Amino acid sequence: MSKFKNKKHTQLPEISTASLPDIVFMLLFFFMVATVMRKNVLIVENKLPQADQIEKLDNKNLIMNVYAGKPSSRYKNIGSEARIQLNDKFADLKDIKAFILAERAAKRDALHPFMITSLKVDEDTRMGLVGDIKKELKKVNALKINYATKKGSVGNHIPKK
Repeated sequence: MSKFKNKKHTQLPEISTASLPDIVFMLLFFFMVATVMRKNVLIVENKLPQADQIEKLDNKNLIMNVYAGKPSSRYKNIGSEARIQLNDKFADLKDIKAFILAERAAKRDALHPFMITSLKVDEDTRMGLVGDIKKELKKVNALKINYATKKGSVGNHIPKK
């Protein structure tokens, strides 16, 4: 008799996959809960001005965001003049009407009077562009306008020359 046995003929036991679906569903549930869905990717600079008397909006589902500012560093080939961003694209003033109508069409008719247009304008953007945006909003009867700001002290802000 030999002390050592030949192990070539023995097989490894199969790996149990009974708990694999539980693990997959647990990971799926974790990522569904932990993931934040970003609505828009900013393609313009958006350093908001500061204000000391601000209110927070309650229902974010009824807010239509219009961004304005210089193109971010990835889009410098477009130029350095302030541009309008609707959803994830650059837009012209004439595109605002279609954007507002599309946002309204996505909501129930009963919610239309409560919809708010939020202007998120970079602090270095000229007011002429903001005035033009407001004129386009008046044409579509989007008269509830919110100016987005950061909370801060107005007295500490020194305007650039």
